[in-house]
Amino acid sequence: MPFKGAVFDFNGTLLWDTALHNRAWDVFLERHQLSLTDRQKDEKIHGRNNELIFPAIFEREMAPEEIFRYVTEKEALYRELCLQTGIGFAPGAVDFIHFLKERGVRIAIATASGKENVDFYLDYLKLGQLVDSSHIVYNNGSYKSKPNPEIFLAAIQLLNLSPHEVVIFEDSPAGIEAARRANPGKVIVVDSNGRADKNESTDTICHFDEVDHKLFI
Repeated sequence: MPFKGAVFDFNGTLLWDTALHNRAWDVFLERHQLSLTDRQKDEKIHGRNNELIFPAIFEREMAPEEIFRYVTEKEALYRELCLQTGIGFAPGAVDFIHFLKERGVRIAIATASGKENVDFYLDYLKLGQLVDSSHIVYNNGSYKSKPNPEIFLAAIQLLNLSPHEVVIFEDSPAGIEAARRANPGKVIVVDSNGRADKNESTDTICHFDEVDHKLFI
């Protein structure tokens, strides 16, 4: 039976911006005399909420005001890089989402990004023309960080579907684990940085043209 819904992570999934986030993190970390490898960024940063990231990398407790100050600093670096590079949507993503919409498949986004970045995507990338902005679930401070599945379950609920009727697309280790914990009909791993762990039990794509359209017909 065809799936009725699709839920997408955003960063590293619909927007292949992991390298830009890593560059922004490198500048931020150097400013604060810290260092992480790209693999460590995958494990400790990508897919997780900022409220957990900054205390983890500084290895100490932080007041919300301090976290907010660091979030503002790092995300401003990231958005400037987006503008400098002219980054666009992931390969095949726009055509694939148009295909889903033509077939009446319900679409939502579940992202660990905060409101400032989501507003940037709506403005700079015109994301609202691709996905209904009311179906973008983001880190507003009320959702537990991935790998907790809470944000995916909220997105599925917005679509008025049950998890088994939905396919979830994710790229980061924490996000993939969160997606699996949501118990959807299928999880598809988006290998946007060439480092996905591939195995026979996991569907992995490197381009949205590779998604089997029969899943939704």
